[in-house]
Amino acid sequence: MDKLKMHSPDFTEHNIARLAELFPNCVTEAAGDNGYLKKVIDFDQLRQELSGSIVEGPRERYHLNWPGKTEAILAANAPIAKTFRPCRDESVDFDTTRNLFVEGDNLDALKLLQETYLNQIKLIYIDPPYNTGSDFVYDDDFTEDSETYFQRSSQKDDLGNRLVLNNETNGRFHSDWLSMIYPRLKLARNLLTEDGYIVVSIDDGEIETLKTLLDEVFGKENELAVLVWDRNRKNDAKFFSVGHEYMCIYAKNKQWHLQHKTYLREPKPGLDEAHALFRRLCEKYGEDWEGMQSEWRQFFNAMSNADERKKLGRFSKLGPKGPYRDDGNINWPGGGGPKYEVLHPDTGKPCKVPTSGWRYPNEKRFWEEVKSGKIVFGPDETTVPRILSYLFESDGQVMQSVFYSYAQTAAVEFQDLMGAKVFDNPKNWKDLRRLVNYLTSGDDIVMDFFAGSCSTAHAVIDLNHSENTTRRFIMVQLPESCDEKTLAYKKGYRTIADLGRVRIKKCAERLPKGLGGSDVDAGFRCLKVDTSNMKDVYYAPDDVKQGDLLDQIENIKEDRIPEDLLFQVLLDWGVDLSLPIAKETIEGNTVFFVDQNALVACFDKAINEELVKTIATRKPLRAVFRDSGYGNDSVKINIEQIFKLISPSTEVKSI
Repeated sequence: MDKLKMHSPDFTEHNIARLAELFPNCVTEAAGDNGYLKKVIDFDQLRQELSGSIVEGPRERYHLNWPGKTEAILAANAPIAKTFRPCRDESVDFDTTRNLFVEGDNLDALKLLQETYLNQIKLIYIDPPYNTGSDFVYDDDFTEDSETYFQRSSQKDDLGNRLVLNNETNGRFHSDWLSMIYPRLKLARNLLTEDGYIVVSIDDGEIETLKTLLDEVFGKENELAVLVWDRNRKNDAKFFSVGHEYMCIYAKNKQWHLQHKTYLREPKPGLDEAHALFRRLCEKYGEDWEGMQSEWRQFFNAMSNADERKKLGRFSKLGPKGPYRDDGNINWPGGGGPKYEVLHPDTGKPCKVPTSGWRYPNEKRFWEEVKSGKIVFGPDETTVPRILSYLFESDGQVMQSVFYSYAQTAAVEFQDLMGAKVFDNPKNWKDLRRLVNYLTSGDDIVMDFFAGSCSTAHAVIDLNHSENTTRRFIMVQLPESCDEKTLAYKKGYRTIADLGRVRIKKCAERLPKGLGGSDVDAGFRCLKVDTSNMKDVYYAPDDVKQGDLLDQIENIKEDRIPEDLLFQVLLDWGVDLSLPIAKETIEGNTVFFVDQNALVACFDKAINEELVKTIATRKPLRAVFRDSGYGNDSVKINIEQIFKLISPSTEVKSI
């Protein structure tokens, strides 16, 4: 029973907790008056979060610091004048797919996705550059204030120059890597659902630094595990064969999972095969359980000890409810459990009590388990009762923290899929499939903003096919140029983004036809990060000379098409970018309908009142028109009145 606090609420602790939810990196530890550590606010860090320019302040406290950190915080918070431009030609099932493939700098992409996908992503997996000394990192410019950064972002930049080599001779070797990854992690956290997870792959080079960084951004208390992935053996190593990598896994809010009693489990390896074997044995032996049992045991005994499926053979007895074992440990985990009296049902005498006490907290719960058939007694009271469990009733098993996954296998499979070795060291999509299956379900969204060869998308598509689920993916990849000397370039791939898109298409082509494969959403809507659709005068009107004003009546750039404007509107309004889009011709104008009536848009230049009335009768949630597209001033003046009269709940805007 909890004790009464016997004091009024501590609002200081309450306020710190609220700030920690918004800015976990601004909460640190300091010694209190009693000598014990307590949580305190790092006000200099908080000032930086709330400032548009670099804030100077003392740095004498326990926290991760490096040259350029303040500028990296600024980069995460600074706004940009950019947008997504849809690219139908490079998409698959553009109008109906719920998946996204974003081509562009992932820092820009993460910023553009903030409003639309705030608290919407269940799982983020990334495999960033490992900073081995031969990796490229993003060449972010952190030397300017937020206003300059914003204005510069509206200018067309050369994406081919976004990557620079970060070698060990660089005096800012670790600092540059930290400055690259830090703002991206901060923005990624905002996108996660309250019960979401982030998984980051890394090797020995930056594991300590990455963990400290994740502790700051997500909170040390939200760390779930560090998985070790043994990938290969290096016989040419001088001292030890270091062939493993890591996956750091953090929850956005571990406390949420504890309160909601989250238990992560995965199917036992070989379970589907065991189901099939049991069905065959039932057909062969009927109710001859001894005959079935003999063949069942032979099947698993023939497996090598290294085969994960062999563990299923521990369920060595068979019955009407399937394979089972009746030797389960009934001890209280860790010792010190309850030692109440349990009478044997046949002898009526007290049973032998387990060394560490009964697993169940009281007699009532114990006998409930007996009644449900989950506890079996020995021949008399001298034997400790055991737990009975059925293989096919199992909730699965908790994932272990150490795995073996031969890297060459993934490379060979990828080469077979693509027809050539067009990418070095692709992640094993089967490993990622296992993680996605463990941490997500249903129609959850999975994101990878260092998408590379798109192993994560492959994993999601295959999982949806086999599990009949509707998980969605968002891939983000910089159009990093393929070197002309590489096989990828010779095979026609000009960028890594091109390669990733083709990999998704080939993955879809390999889905079995007629077995649900055609029902799986294996398409993607390709969006490219670009400068804003609006002319510079829209952002810096003071720079326009008086004589140029007549040329600026149209504030949209000449090379932009209506769909470009539609996606800028979706971003500005925070509408899901993957909603289905339909086009209709009304009164001679092209009208877009997003998710039927979630948003209706017309960007033509001859909008009249009849068109507006027709759209209003559809009673959309939102409606948007081109600011310079009204046929005359009266239409522009009357449009709000028309909607108020016909569809008063519609929110109307212009671009």
